[in-house]
Amino acid sequence: MAGHRRVTVRDIAAETGMSIATVSRALNDHHAVTPATRALVHDAAERLRARIGQSGKPKGGAVFVRCPYVLTDYFGLIVSSIAETLTLHGRQLVLTAGEAAQRTPLLADLDGREGLTGVIVILPPEPGDDLVELQRRRLPFVVVDPRTTLPRDIVSVSAAHFAGARRLTGHLVELGHRRIGVIGGPTEWLASDARLAGHNAALADVGVLPSGELLRSVQPTTEHGHRAAASLLDLPQRPTALVCFNDKAAVGALAAAAERGLRVPDDLSVTGFDDLDLARATGLTTVRQPLQEMGRMAVSLLVRLLEQHELDALHIELATQLVVRSSTAPPPVRSLDA
Repeated sequence: MAGHRRVTVRDIAAETGMSIATVSRALNDHHAVTPATRALVHDAAERLRARIGQSGKPKGGAVFVRCPYVLTDYFGLIVSSIAETLTLHGRQLVLTAGEAAQRTPLLADLDGREGLTGVIVILPPEPGDDLVELQRRRLPFVVVDPRTTLPRDIVSVSAAHFAGARRLTGHLVELGHRRIGVIGGPTEWLASDARLAGHNAALADVGVLPSGELLRSVQPTTEHGHRAAASLLDLPQRPTALVCFNDKAAVGALAAAAERGLRVPDDLSVTGFDDLDLARATGLTTVRQPLQEMGRMAVSLLVRLLEQHELDALHIELATQLVVRSSTAPPPVRSLDA
């Protein structure tokens, strides 16, 4: 029963937007935690206990969550964390998901839905004008992983794409790679631009200029990753490493390398982005996105909007983590001598 549920450290972290470690230290009166932070944590704990102690009746109207993609491990993790956190806040969820949802634009999808109190949209394919129009309707909303640049007053949460990509290519550079092929995402995506900029920044750190010959921009699927990798690996002077937009594209690149008799990582290093289950299964060096935390943060931001709290940070980027596995190694000696 809801009344017997205990408040957890994770619950308080979702409520406050703080890290689990900070909340734990505050609850244990650690000397490194400021009195103000400790007070915020204890206040949040009391609010959560009060909510759990209530009858469990959902608050206000429902929150509409739109994810116009198949709920695979990537989108599924985000949506699941949103659903769990909304439940924690005592709010109902109305979900539309799947690629079929792309056939109905966001605004049309909202028309006729009664009793909504807020909206969370995930990687919206609609143009920015639609989001501006949604803003004019005065229905509070948060964008998770925006596809294009948003007006500064629209609230969003995403991963730190630039920093993650820079650290990833920096890892390859530290291993000695200089001729690095890039299988980037769609050119119109914000994440594509940010990750490419991060990659180029890591190359600039060692005085290497980006080469258009080594860049392919594709849809982030295994099939398109395979084609792009084949194109790069068939160049007269092939790259010694491939940086892929996501783990799925990287799996396609691994297949293209195997078809050409190239051993990973002895002959070719390959990296991904996301750290999905398939990255772990294939030993792929990648960047871990905090997908579940993105969902929790989206709910936290929306609740603050609904409760009319002031938001100073409207565009939040959550830190990523480099995960080094067995798909990267120094380039072949012959490549260094070339």
